[in-house]
Amino acid sequence: MSGQTIGNAVAVRDNGPGALVAAHRADIELVMPSHMQKRVGAWIRTTQGLLRRDEKLLKAAQNDVGQFMSVLLDAARLGLEPGTEQYYLVRRYNRKKGYDEVTGVRGYQGEIELMYRAGAVSSVIVEVVRQRDGFKYRPGRDERPEHDIDWDLSLEARGDLRIAYAYAVMKDGATSKVVVLNRGHIAKARAKSDGADQSWSPWNTDEEAMWLKTAAHRLAKWVPTSAEYIREQLRAKADVDAERQPAPLPTGPLPQPFDSSEPHDEDDAIDAEFVDDETGEARS
Repeated sequence: MSGQTIGNAVAVRDNGPGALVAAHRADIELVMPSHMQKRVGAWIRTTQGLLRRDEKLLKAAQNDVGQFMSVLLDAARLGLEPGTEQYYLVRRYNRKKGYDEVTGVRGYQGEIELMYRAGAVSSVIVEVVRQRDGFKYRPGRDERPEHDIDWDLSLEARGDLRIAYAYAVMKDGATSKVVVLNRGHIAKARAKSDGADQSWSPWNTDEEAMWLKTAAHRLAKWVPTSAEYIREQLRAKADVDAERQPAPLPTGPLPQPFDSSEPHDEDDAIDAEFVDDETGEARS
């Protein structure tokens, strides 16, 4: 079977949205970060495979194909893999429309990926603390949290989730702001999430991942993300390069050499002006 025949068979089996994803390959590739563009084919096949495996998700995508494509383009723009812990594809009931549609939820791995991609951090730590874990962090006194785990205990034996925390170690060795969230903080975040009470919500299918995601999302406010950081770096480099450029040579006529043989009055004063060439400014 030829590659074209296989492609057609996949399109028919996807019954609409899968074929639409392939048809919009150029649009998806256009918004993707450059490092992802070589993998656009695999990215599309992963999305099509997800639709084939989940009939309810496929039906939601068919209900509103425009909404589905908007979600995929958002994932592509961020350079994240849809249907993974980087970027969840979730069915959501739209009360105004009266049917399920597909929405996107950025996962904790997606939040971390964007921090690393910025190039400012050397490591990102996002963890959950369970009831029988030891945890200590005193803001203003401790640089980083102390989290003790008895690895001999099973996950169940460690107890229920009680805290999520996140921080980043910058490339200069400094520690970012430390984010610590208790169960109350997580409950407020969950209450703001559409469909969190539904059985298909990642809040119910993967609760720990959503605790991690909430902490990582809060940390993202204090750590550079890819777009803003790269723009700042480019601007700073442009400023440095401009300062290093040699001063332009004069374009007018060159001054005449001084003729020492020309008589002059030694008592005549020479008007002069001192110019301070220092133009650098202190930067914070």
